[in-house]
Amino acid sequence: MENEFLNKVEDNAAVRAWSEKLQSKKGDSLTEGYTSELQEFTRVNTAQNELQELRDIWARWDEETKQLFYQSYGDISHLLDINVDKHLFRAMVQFWNSAYKCFTFGEVDLVPTIEEYTALLRCPKVQVRKAYAKVFNGQTFTKKLMNISGMSEPWVTARVQQKGDNKCIPWENLRDLVLTHPDERKRIDIFALSIYGLVIFPKALRHVDEAVIDLFDRLEKGITPVPAILAETFRSLSMCWKSGDRQFIGCTQLLMVWFHGHFWKVDKVSYQVFSETYSPLKEEAAIQRREDISEEKWMEILRNLKEGDIEWRAFWMVPDEILQYKSRQFIPTTYGFAQCEFSFKGAHYKKKVRELSNAWKQTRWMKRLAVGSIVTPEYDGWFKKRVNDNVPRPSLENTQPMVEQLRAIPSELEIIKQDFEKKGSELGKKIEQLEEEKMHLRLDADVQRSEAKK
Repeated sequence: MENEFLNKVEDNAAVRAWSEKLQSKKGDSLTEGYTSELQEFTRVNTAQNELQELRDIWARWDEETKQLFYQSYGDISHLLDINVDKHLFRAMVQFWNSAYKCFTFGEVDLVPTIEEYTALLRCPKVQVRKAYAKVFNGQTFTKKLMNISGMSEPWVTARVQQKGDNKCIPWENLRDLVLTHPDERKRIDIFALSIYGLVIFPKALRHVDEAVIDLFDRLEKGITPVPAILAETFRSLSMCWKSGDRQFIGCTQLLMVWFHGHFWKVDKVSYQVFSETYSPLKEEAAIQRREDISEEKWMEILRNLKEGDIEWRAFWMVPDEILQYKSRQFIPTTYGFAQCEFSFKGAHYKKKVRELSNAWKQTRWMKRLAVGSIVTPEYDGWFKKRVNDNVPRPSLENTQPMVEQLRAIPSELEIIKQDFEKKGSELGKKIEQLEEEKMHLRLDADVQRSEAKK
């Protein structure tokens, strides 16, 4: 994949001056006097699609078919094997900063980036500057599904369903095509569409939504799905916060891999990272992580996070692909962040979509590897003074580093062992007591026999 990030970059100082000037002129995302309308706690519905059928289909494919899939769609098949820790995910959502579109964990702002998700998905055909935007006067949903599946209009029309305001197609119909379609290329395309609809954009359980099909239909033109994946993730996190109880419909698997890439320190980067065949998703799927840490404990850990607890560069990111690793984090332009979400209905929404599409073409790309401290003094001052929108504050009770807190939490196996040892100790005492009672009974019996003989 050609690294287009390097084609049009600017000096770090120029981008910093532009950002801080615009921020000073326009103002912050939230201003003094703002009253939060968010809940103090959000309960997230983490219901997900059952993926075993997809795993079984993938397992039956031979290596040649899998290679054809990788060549067209990158590593998305490995998302099927990424485990989601629901306790950790529910805790993470509490720290989503809707006003600034990032996670605020204790003293740290952190958010998935385009570079990171692009590195994870490893889609060989995408053009990273060619972002997806909905075409309003394009082909109909039926025509797009016909193009992808290779099936007739009557076949598609008979299987399209209405879910709320959107059309969709059930997974069962796509599964049958993956299993029986005579064209191998179409089987691969439909399998990839299923992953996009059930894992990456799980809008409707066991159904693939028309919005997903619209995006998927454009992949062959080289558009990158990453900005759309991130936008849907951020939008869904914000909606969970605003409603207080909502299903998350972003890609939970990618968010988990991103988190672990920053929060689990490694002594050194494996040489495999520099190999063209290295797959971060495949490696993450093979790692066994603890799932016995409660949501409450994760909340405690994340709310007291220090800068030293994280790795700014995920271990699976090759340094050459990073735009801002070890650059000094300056004050970002945040004006309008809190108002940037809108419904794709009603008046003027098409105008807003065009404005966002045009804004993407005006993004500023920085040179990489500017040596210095992680944040500027100006950023540190802005971070401390900005308006908080119900994100949990650090507590003063527990200031242990994250690694020490996790080390102090016994694993499930250790808990079982401790319980076994406790019960074994109690049983041993009970046996000793019974043995003692038995001995007394023998003595009493001997005394009674002795007296009887007299």
